[in-house]
Amino acid sequence: MHAPHPPPQASRRALDATNFFLADVRDGLGPYLAIYLVSVRGPTHGWNEATAGLVMTIAGIAGLLATTPAGVLVDRIRAKRALLVAAALAVTLASVALPAVSGFTAVTLSQSIAAVAGAVFAPGIAAITLGIVGPRMFTRRVGRNEAWNHAGNAISAALAGLLAWKLGPVVVFWLMGALAALSIVAILRIDPRAIDHDVARGCPEGEAAKAADTSFIGTLRRSPALAVFAGSAFLFHLANAAMLPSVGQALAKSVGSGQATSLVAACIVGAQLVMVPTAIVVGRYADAWGHKPIMLFGFAVLVARGILYTLSDAPIWLLGVQLLDGIGAGIFGALFPVVIAAIMRGTGRFNAAQGVAATIQGLGGALSTTVAGGIIVWAGYTPAFLTLAAIGAAAFILYWLAMPETAHAPARP
Repeated sequence: MHAPHPPPQASRRALDATNFFLADVRDGLGPYLAIYLVSVRGPTHGWNEATAGLVMTIAGIAGLLATTPAGVLVDRIRAKRALLVAAALAVTLASVALPAVSGFTAVTLSQSIAAVAGAVFAPGIAAITLGIVGPRMFTRRVGRNEAWNHAGNAISAALAGLLAWKLGPVVVFWLMGALAALSIVAILRIDPRAIDHDVARGCPEGEAAKAADTSFIGTLRRSPALAVFAGSAFLFHLANAAMLPSVGQALAKSVGSGQATSLVAACIVGAQLVMVPTAIVVGRYADAWGHKPIMLFGFAVLVARGILYTLSDAPIWLLGVQLLDGIGAGIFGALFPVVIAAIMRGTGRFNAAQGVAATIQGLGGALSTTVAGGIIVWAGYTPAFLTLAAIGAAAFILYWLAMPETAHAPARP
């Protein structure tokens, strides 16, 4: 295969647009689901924080079971653009159907379908990016991808907040449908000839892919550093995933569903706006500064955020604290594919490794909402946030003590 060449300008712009419009699609309903179930469905259908958390946990488990096969599929398939289009359609249809379905089983099934389809987005976009720009420009390009992704999240959340203030939280579903249609147009504008599919799976430049063990256990066994990174990601998401949904539930109880949706949207907008420069800086300087100190700083910010949430329940304070998510989660999101690409360089199993790590971190995210929801029902919001902060501290310690530096990691045989 040919070595990657500088991508055509049209494909670069299409990749920017793909990250921008997929921002609101790839994660499904996210924190809006908790608000919808607790405040809209709750009074008449018996939903509470624990039940909503259970739905999100089941959907999360369905999604995480799909992440490793999704990574392996992305490594092997050449129709990567078609795969992303199919996933965008599935996530959108499952989400916009939610107002029309009723009952715990139907709601859980719809969100599980969205989670399974969403498992292909991260490895699919990372593979297309690596296949277009090659490993030397990958860190900088991932930072650009993340910047466009966060800009898309900020704008879509601002629109959701503005429209929900007047029309109610159901408007989020229709906004997602419109953005999904635009994302499909952007995906199809990426030139398939610009993608080197062997480079896209982490093979050395100019070399074809060879058969390799891409099983879950096999991938972890051959890379201890990947196992440590995945364990740290598990703890990070166990601490982080429930924070914003818990804030949204607290606001829904105190100010009502319509205003809570708008306030959560404001939290998302603020954090995403902070993530844009964070991703750019990480993409530009991570290889020079080192991946490990930057990641440790992101873990420390997560711990601080969990503690600060307990000091006040004023909406303006919660909004200010949520801005820290733009730093912590922004660093983690920008470095996640970069660290895995460095660990797996030269193996031809880059996207399979992404799937393995995403499965493990997804388990943390899936458990997070149930853990937090149970603690909230049993003891209140303050103990829940302090527990999440303690889990974040455990992630910091694990990464500090056991994770090697991955910047400028040599190619593996």
